[in-house]
Amino acid sequence: MGLAAEVYRLAKLMPKVEEFRLTSQLIRAAASVPANIAEGHARGTRKDCANFVSIARGSLAGTETFLILATTVGLLKPDDTAVARALCEEISKMLSSLLNRLREPTP
Repeated sequence: MGLAAEVYRLAKLMPKVEEFRLTSQLIRAAASVPANIAEGHARGTRKDCANFVSIARGSLAGTETFLILATTVGLLKPDDTAVARALCEEISKMLSSLLNRLREPTP
């Protein structure tokens, strides 16, 4: 949730003209990370959970890509996105670890 909250903060810094373009894409991608984790957990099986964690990883990659793009084209300053980029890196490691555990055979 921390990444999604940080992205909402960053969205306020982006130009109004981007509201229905890159800004909305960024917000949707960031919000879908915890939403997919929650949905996968609620499904109740390891296979379903692993599938949704994998989808969350994809949304996280999209979030990071949109942050890089926003910086590259000058919509956000690199310093503005530093916290979000660090969160992306940390969450990526956690999701990879979780996915590996979920894919391990059960005893």
